[in-house]
Amino acid sequence: MTPVQVSGRAERLLASLDERGLDQMIVSDRSNIRWLTGFSGSAGVLIVSARGHVLISDGRYTDQAQDQLEMSGAADVAVVTARTAAERNNAVSVSTSGRPLGAEALVMPHSEWSSLSAHAELVATDGLLSQLRRRKDESEIGLITTAADIATAAMSEVAPMLVAGVSEREIRDELEYRMRRLGADGPSYETIVASGPTNAALPHARPTSRQLVEGDTVVIDVGALVAGYHSDMTRTFVVGEPSDEQQRWYDLVFASQAEGLDAVIEGARVSDIDRACRAVFEDAGLADLFVHGTGHGVGLDIHEEPFLGSSGDAELVAGDVVTVEPGLYRVGTGGIRIEDLVVVTSDGHRNLTAYPKDNPCPPSPQMT
Repeated sequence: MTPVQVSGRAERLLASLDERGLDQMIVSDRSNIRWLTGFSGSAGVLIVSARGHVLISDGRYTDQAQDQLEMSGAADVAVVTARTAAERNNAVSVSTSGRPLGAEALVMPHSEWSSLSAHAELVATDGLLSQLRRRKDESEIGLITTAADIATAAMSEVAPMLVAGVSEREIRDELEYRMRRLGADGPSYETIVASGPTNAALPHARPTSRQLVEGDTVVIDVGALVAGYHSDMTRTFVVGEPSDEQQRWYDLVFASQAEGLDAVIEGARVSDIDRACRAVFEDAGLADLFVHGTGHGVGLDIHEEPFLGSSGDAELVAGDVVTVEPGLYRVGTGGIRIEDLVVVTSDGHRNLTAYPKDNPCPPSPQMT
Protein backbone atom coordinates (compact mmCIF):
# COMPACT_ATOMS: atom_id res chain seq x y z
CA MET A 1 0.00 0.00 0.00
CA THR A 2 1.45 3.35 -1.05
CA PRO A 3 2.16 5.58 1.98
CA VAL A 4 0.28 8.86 2.27
CA GLN A 5 2.42 11.66 0.85
CA VAL A 6 3.00 14.48 3.34
CA SER A 7 4.71 17.05 1.13
CA GLY A 8 3.58 20.59 1.94
CA ARG A 9 2.08 19.85 5.34
CA ALA A 10 4.96 21.29 7.37
CA GLU A 11 4.74 24.45 5.28
CA ARG A 12 1.04 24.76 6.10
CA LEU A 13 1.91 24.49 9.78
CA LEU A 14 4.61 27.15 9.44
CA ALA A 15 2.06 29.48 7.82
CA SER A 16 -0.27 29.00 10.80
CA LEU A 17 2.60 29.59 13.22
CA ASP A 18 3.55 32.77 11.40
CA GLU A 19 0.10 34.16 12.17
CA ARG A 20 1.06 33.79 15.86
CA GLY A 21 4.45 35.38 15.44
CA LEU A 22 6.33 32.08 15.61
CA ASP A 23 8.57 30.32 13.13
CA GLN A 24 9.04 26.94 14.81
CA MET A 25 7.18 24.33 16.87
CA ILE A 26 7.95 21.13 18.74
CA VAL A 27 5.35 18.45 17.99
CA SER A 28 4.79 15.71 20.59
CA ASP A 29 1.46 14.15 19.61
CA ARG A 30 2.11 10.88 17.79
CA SER A 31 -0.71 11.32 15.28
CA ASN A 32 0.45 14.85 14.49
CA ILE A 33 4.00 13.61 13.94
CA ARG A 34 2.71 10.89 11.63
CA TRP A 35 0.58 13.37 9.68
CA LEU A 36 3.57 15.66 9.16
CA THR A 37 6.22 13.02 8.40
CA GLY A 38 4.78 9.52 7.97
CA PHE A 39 6.75 8.32 11.02
CA SER A 40 4.70 5.84 13.08
CA GLY A 41 7.08 5.07 15.95
CA SER A 42 5.93 5.24 19.54
CA ALA A 43 8.62 7.66 20.75
CA GLY A 44 9.99 10.91 19.44
CA VAL A 45 9.42 14.62 18.94
CA LEU A 46 9.45 16.68 15.78
CA ILE A 47 10.84 20.18 15.34
CA VAL A 48 9.15 22.02 12.48
CA SER A 49 11.14 25.15 11.73
CA ALA A 50 11.61 27.68 8.98
CA ARG A 51 15.31 26.78 9.23
CA GLY A 52 14.79 23.04 8.75
CA HIS A 53 12.83 20.16 10.29
CA VAL A 54 14.26 17.60 12.72
CA LEU A 55 12.80 14.34 14.03
CA ILE A 56 14.36 13.33 17.35
CA SER A 57 13.86 9.73 18.47
CA ASP A 58 15.79 6.93 20.13
CA GLY A 59 17.91 4.19 18.62
CA ARG A 60 15.00 1.78 18.22
CA TYR A 61 13.52 3.92 15.47
CA THR A 62 16.45 5.47 13.59
CA ASP A 63 16.27 3.16 10.57
CA GLN A 64 12.47 3.01 10.61
CA ALA A 65 12.23 6.80 10.71
CA GLN A 66 14.60 7.27 7.78
CA ASP A 67 12.69 4.71 5.69
CA GLN A 68 9.24 6.08 6.51
CA LEU A 69 10.25 9.70 5.94
CA GLU A 70 11.66 8.84 2.54
CA MET A 71 8.56 6.87 1.51
CA SER A 72 6.16 9.62 2.62
CA GLY A 73 7.98 12.45 0.87
CA ALA A 74 9.53 13.94 4.01
CA ALA A 75 13.15 13.07 3.25
CA ASP A 76 14.13 16.68 3.98
CA VAL A 77 13.47 16.04 7.68
CA ALA A 78 16.72 15.29 9.51
CA VAL A 79 16.69 12.30 11.85
CA VAL A 80 18.56 12.70 15.14
CA THR A 81 19.03 9.87 17.64
CA ALA A 82 18.80 10.80 21.33
CA ARG A 83 19.23 8.06 23.91
CA THR A 84 18.39 10.10 27.00
CA ALA A 85 16.19 13.03 27.94
CA ALA A 86 19.31 15.17 28.29
CA GLU A 87 20.40 14.31 24.75
CA ARG A 88 16.90 15.08 23.48
CA ASN A 89 16.86 18.45 25.22
CA ASN A 90 20.27 19.27 23.81
CA ALA A 91 19.11 18.33 20.31
CA VAL A 92 16.04 20.57 20.74
CA SER A 93 18.25 23.42 21.93
CA VAL A 94 20.61 23.05 18.97
CA SER A 95 17.74 22.83 16.50
CA THR A 96 15.81 25.82 17.84
CA SER A 97 18.70 28.17 18.70
CA GLY A 98 16.93 29.36 21.83
CA ARG A 99 14.16 31.07 19.85
CA PRO A 100 10.50 30.95 21.03
CA LEU A 101 9.04 27.55 20.29
CA GLY A 102 5.42 26.55 19.81
CA ALA A 103 4.47 23.46 21.80
CA GLU A 104 1.49 21.22 22.55
CA ALA A 105 0.73 22.08 26.16
CA LEU A 106 -2.16 19.63 26.35
CA VAL A 107 -0.01 16.76 25.10
CA MET A 108 3.47 17.30 26.49
CA PRO A 109 3.95 16.00 30.06
CA HIS A 110 4.51 18.74 32.63
CA SER A 111 7.93 17.34 33.52
CA GLU A 112 9.01 17.52 29.88
CA TRP A 113 7.62 21.03 29.49
CA SER A 114 9.57 22.14 32.56
CA SER A 115 12.73 20.47 31.35
CA LEU A 116 12.57 21.94 27.85
CA SER A 117 11.70 25.40 29.19
CA ALA A 118 15.29 25.68 30.39
CA HIS A 119 16.42 25.53 26.75
CA ALA A 120 13.73 27.54 24.94
CA GLU A 121 10.70 29.74 25.57
CA LEU A 122 7.68 27.47 25.01
CA VAL A 123 4.42 28.95 23.69
CA ALA A 124 1.23 26.88 23.76
CA THR A 125 -0.01 26.25 20.21
CA ASP A 126 -2.61 23.54 20.83
CA GLY A 127 -5.25 23.22 18.14
CA LEU A 128 -3.20 24.32 15.15
CA LEU A 129 -2.53 20.82 13.87
CA SER A 130 -5.95 19.41 14.72
CA GLN A 131 -7.47 22.06 12.49
CA LEU A 132 -5.00 21.45 9.67
CA ARG A 133 -5.65 17.71 9.83
CA ARG A 134 -9.40 18.14 9.40
CA ARG A 135 -9.35 18.59 5.63
CA LYS A 136 -8.47 15.08 4.40
CA ASP A 137 -6.80 14.68 1.01
CA GLU A 138 -7.77 11.99 -1.48
CA SER A 139 -5.13 9.52 -0.28
CA GLU A 140 -6.38 9.83 3.30
CA ILE A 141 -10.00 9.45 2.21
CA GLY A 142 -8.96 6.40 0.21
CA LEU A 143 -7.48 4.70 3.28
CA ILE A 144 -10.51 5.58 5.42
CA THR A 145 -12.79 4.21 2.69
CA THR A 146 -10.79 0.98 2.59
CA ALA A 147 -11.08 0.69 6.38
CA ALA A 148 -14.85 1.29 6.19
CA ASP A 149 -15.23 -1.33 3.44
CA ILE A 150 -13.32 -3.87 5.53
CA ALA A 151 -15.55 -3.26 8.55
CA THR A 152 -18.64 -3.62 6.35
CA ALA A 153 -17.37 -6.90 4.90
CA ALA A 154 -16.57 -8.25 8.37
CA MET A 155 -20.01 -7.28 9.63
CA SER A 156 -21.62 -9.04 6.68
CA GLU A 157 -19.69 -12.22 7.50
CA VAL A 158 -20.46 -12.13 11.22
CA ALA A 159 -24.11 -11.02 11.15
CA PRO A 160 -25.39 -14.61 10.81
CA MET A 161 -23.89 -15.30 14.27
CA LEU A 162 -26.41 -12.99 15.95
CA VAL A 163 -28.59 -15.72 17.38
CA ALA A 164 -29.52 -16.87 20.85
CA GLY A 165 -26.68 -18.61 22.69
CA VAL A 166 -23.74 -16.71 21.17
CA SER A 167 -21.82 -14.42 23.53
CA GLU A 168 -20.90 -10.79 23.01
CA ARG A 169 -17.21 -11.65 23.23
CA GLU A 170 -17.51 -14.36 20.59
CA ILE A 171 -19.05 -11.84 18.19
CA ARG A 172 -16.35 -9.27 19.02
CA ASP A 173 -13.58 -11.81 18.47
CA GLU A 174 -14.97 -12.90 15.11
CA LEU A 175 -15.33 -9.31 13.90
CA GLU A 176 -11.76 -8.42 14.82
CA TYR A 177 -10.33 -11.64 13.38
CA ARG A 178 -12.19 -11.17 10.10
CA MET A 179 -11.16 -7.52 9.77
CA ARG A 180 -7.53 -8.58 10.05
CA ARG A 181 -8.06 -11.40 7.57
CA LEU A 182 -9.61 -8.89 5.16
CA GLY A 183 -6.54 -6.66 5.33
CA ALA A 184 -6.91 -4.41 8.38
CA ASP A 185 -4.01 -3.81 10.73
CA GLY A 186 -6.50 -4.32 13.55
CA PRO A 187 -9.65 -2.76 14.98
CA SER A 188 -9.96 1.03 15.20
CA TYR A 189 -10.93 0.78 18.85
CA GLU A 190 -12.27 -1.76 21.30
CA THR A 191 -15.16 -3.23 19.32
CA ILE A 192 -18.51 -2.75 21.05
CA VAL A 193 -20.99 -5.64 21.13
CA ALA A 194 -23.70 -4.76 23.64
CA SER A 195 -26.84 -6.81 24.06
CA GLY A 196 -29.98 -7.04 26.11
CA PRO A 197 -31.87 -4.69 28.41
CA THR A 198 -28.78 -3.58 30.37
CA ASN A 199 -25.63 -3.84 28.25
CA ALA A 200 -27.19 -2.34 25.12
CA ALA A 201 -28.29 0.63 27.22
CA LEU A 202 -24.63 1.56 27.83
CA PRO A 203 -23.30 3.52 24.82
CA HIS A 204 -19.70 2.37 25.37
CA ALA A 205 -20.31 -1.04 26.89
CA ARG A 206 -17.48 -3.56 26.72
CA PRO A 207 -18.28 -7.05 25.42
CA THR A 208 -18.96 -9.60 28.13
CA SER A 209 -19.61 -13.33 28.33
CA ARG A 210 -23.36 -12.61 28.24
CA GLN A 211 -25.11 -14.79 25.66
CA LEU A 212 -27.73 -13.36 23.33
CA VAL A 213 -31.34 -14.29 24.02
CA GLU A 214 -34.50 -13.91 21.96
CA GLY A 215 -35.78 -10.36 22.04
CA ASP A 216 -32.42 -8.68 22.66
CA THR A 217 -31.34 -5.52 20.94
CA VAL A 218 -27.69 -5.87 19.92
CA VAL A 219 -25.62 -2.74 19.31
CA ILE A 220 -22.43 -3.38 17.30
CA ASP A 221 -19.96 -0.51 16.96
CA VAL A 222 -17.01 -1.55 14.81
CA GLY A 223 -14.20 0.01 12.81
CA ALA A 224 -11.05 -1.10 11.02
CA LEU A 225 -7.55 0.39 11.10
CA VAL A 226 -5.64 0.67 7.81
CA ALA A 227 -2.19 2.30 7.57
CA GLY A 228 -2.98 4.44 10.61
CA TYR A 229 -6.42 5.56 9.44
CA HIS A 230 -9.65 4.58 11.16
CA SER A 231 -13.24 3.84 10.27
CA ASP A 232 -16.34 3.85 12.49
CA MET A 233 -19.78 2.27 12.06
CA THR A 234 -22.66 1.21 14.28
CA ARG A 235 -25.61 -1.01 13.46
CA THR A 236 -28.33 -2.33 15.77
CA PHE A 237 -30.05 -5.68 15.43
CA VAL A 238 -32.83 -7.52 17.24
CA VAL A 239 -32.58 -11.22 18.01
CA GLY A 240 -35.82 -12.50 16.59
CA GLU A 241 -38.71 -10.17 15.82
CA PRO A 242 -38.73 -6.67 17.30
CA SER A 243 -41.30 -5.65 19.88
CA ASP A 244 -43.51 -2.64 19.17
CA GLU A 245 -41.29 -0.48 21.40
CA GLN A 246 -38.09 -1.68 19.75
CA GLN A 247 -39.57 -0.98 16.33
CA ARG A 248 -40.66 2.51 17.41
CA TRP A 249 -37.23 3.30 18.80
CA TYR A 250 -35.51 2.06 15.65
CA ASP A 251 -37.81 4.15 13.47
CA LEU A 252 -37.03 7.23 15.56
CA VAL A 253 -33.25 6.68 15.51
CA PHE A 254 -33.39 6.01 11.78
CA ALA A 255 -35.32 9.26 11.25
CA SER A 256 -33.02 11.20 13.56
CA GLN A 257 -29.93 10.00 11.73
CA ALA A 258 -31.48 10.83 8.36
CA GLU A 259 -32.12 14.40 9.55
CA GLY A 260 -28.53 14.66 10.78
CA LEU A 261 -27.10 13.34 7.53
CA ASP A 262 -29.21 15.76 5.51
CA ALA A 263 -27.66 18.60 7.53
CA VAL A 264 -24.08 17.54 6.74
CA ILE A 265 -22.99 20.05 4.11
CA GLU A 266 -20.00 22.32 3.72
CA GLY A 267 -20.44 25.36 5.97
CA ALA A 268 -22.95 23.70 8.33
CA ARG A 269 -22.45 24.43 12.01
CA VAL A 270 -21.80 21.29 14.03
CA SER A 271 -24.36 22.39 16.62
CA ASP A 272 -27.03 22.57 13.91
CA ILE A 273 -26.38 18.96 12.91
CA ASP A 274 -26.68 17.92 16.55
CA ARG A 275 -29.88 19.93 16.85
CA ALA A 276 -31.38 18.30 13.76
CA CYS A 277 -30.90 14.86 15.30
CA ARG A 278 -32.23 15.83 18.72
CA ALA A 279 -35.35 17.49 17.34
CA VAL A 280 -36.74 14.10 16.27
CA PHE A 281 -36.38 12.74 19.80
CA GLU A 282 -37.75 15.92 21.35
CA ASP A 283 -40.90 15.63 19.26
CA ALA A 284 -41.29 12.04 20.48
CA GLY A 285 -40.70 12.98 24.13
CA LEU A 286 -37.50 10.92 24.33
CA ALA A 287 -34.81 13.61 24.15
CA ASP A 288 -33.44 12.66 27.57
CA LEU A 289 -32.55 9.19 26.24
CA PHE A 290 -30.01 10.57 23.74
CA VAL A 291 -27.10 10.89 26.12
CA HIS A 292 -24.04 11.65 23.96
CA GLY A 293 -22.90 13.90 21.14
CA THR A 294 -24.04 13.37 17.58
CA GLY A 295 -20.64 12.65 16.07
CA HIS A 296 -16.96 13.38 15.67
CA GLY A 297 -14.18 13.58 13.15
CA VAL A 298 -12.27 10.45 12.16
CA GLY A 299 -8.78 10.11 10.68
CA LEU A 300 -5.45 9.22 12.26
CA ASP A 301 -7.38 9.36 15.55
CA ILE A 302 -10.73 7.70 16.03
CA HIS A 303 -12.00 10.84 17.80
CA GLU A 304 -10.71 14.11 16.37
CA GLU A 305 -11.94 17.51 15.23
CA PRO A 306 -14.61 18.45 14.43
CA PHE A 307 -16.92 17.26 17.22
CA LEU A 308 -20.65 17.37 16.43
CA GLY A 309 -22.33 18.51 19.63
CA SER A 310 -24.74 21.07 21.00
CA SER A 311 -22.01 23.41 22.26
CA GLY A 312 -19.75 23.32 19.19
CA ASP A 313 -19.29 26.38 17.00
CA ALA A 314 -17.15 24.88 14.21
CA GLU A 315 -18.36 24.84 10.63
CA LEU A 316 -17.83 21.83 8.39
CA VAL A 317 -15.30 22.12 5.56
CA ALA A 318 -14.90 19.97 2.47
CA GLY A 319 -12.61 17.10 3.43
CA ASP A 320 -13.94 16.67 6.95
CA VAL A 321 -14.68 13.00 7.67
CA VAL A 322 -17.30 12.75 10.41
CA THR A 323 -19.70 10.32 12.03
CA VAL A 324 -23.43 10.85 12.54
CA GLU A 325 -24.56 8.51 15.31
CA PRO A 326 -27.70 9.33 17.29
CA GLY A 327 -29.05 6.75 19.72
CA LEU A 328 -31.62 6.00 22.40
CA TYR A 329 -30.74 4.14 25.61
CA ARG A 330 -32.70 3.02 28.68
CA VAL A 331 -31.76 0.34 31.18
CA GLY A 332 -34.53 -2.23 31.14
CA THR A 333 -35.20 -1.68 27.45
CA GLY A 334 -31.75 -1.68 25.87
CA GLY A 335 -30.41 0.62 23.21
CA ILE A 336 -30.54 1.54 19.54
CA ARG A 337 -27.78 3.40 17.69
CA ILE A 338 -27.12 3.91 13.98
CA GLU A 339 -23.82 5.40 12.85
CA ASP A 340 -22.47 6.23 9.42
CA LEU A 341 -19.11 7.69 8.41
CA VAL A 342 -19.29 10.44 5.78
CA VAL A 343 -16.89 12.76 3.99
CA VAL A 344 -17.99 16.36 3.50
CA THR A 345 -17.85 17.47 -0.14
CA SER A 346 -18.38 20.76 -1.94
CA ASP A 347 -21.94 19.71 -2.78
CA GLY A 348 -22.95 17.87 0.40
CA HIS A 349 -21.41 14.62 1.62
CA ARG A 350 -20.54 11.09 0.55
CA ASN A 351 -21.41 8.16 2.79
CA LEU A 352 -18.52 5.73 3.31
CA THR A 353 -20.61 3.21 5.25
CA ALA A 354 -22.19 0.54 3.07
CA TYR A 355 -23.72 -1.93 5.53
CA PRO A 356 -27.54 -1.94 5.22
CA LYS A 357 -29.68 -0.03 7.69
CA ASP A 358 -32.80 0.79 5.67
CA ASN A 359 -34.93 -2.14 6.84
CA PRO A 360 -36.18 -0.74 10.16
CA CYS A 361 -34.96 -2.74 13.12
CA PRO A 362 -33.70 -5.71 11.06
CA PRO A 363 -34.07 -9.04 12.84
CA SER A 364 -30.72 -10.78 13.07
CA PRO A 365 -29.99 -13.11 10.10
CA GLN A 366 -30.29 -16.77 10.94
CA MET A 367 -27.34 -19.12 10.57
CA THR A 368 -27.64 -21.59 7.73
